Amino acid sequence: MADGDLVIIHSYASQPEAELARSALSAAGIESMIQADSIGGMRPHVAWASGGFKVLVREEDEPEARDILELPAKLA
Repeated sequence: MADGDLVIIHSYASQPEAELARSALSAAGIESMIQADSIGGMRPHVAWASGGFKVLVREEDEPEARDILELPAKLA
């Protein structure tokens, strides 16, 4: 995935939450990635202090990706 036109669609407090979101996007055919400053995974709490675990998608996938991640909230 090229990083030229990536946008952050959501930030999560933990890596497992971000991985679940990434999995939901993948199931819908949307490529995504997680960006976090966790010092190589050794200090996950540092990522929380610097904005969390950010899920990024291509700019053109943003509307559909937001709909997918907001769907559970709409069902509640």
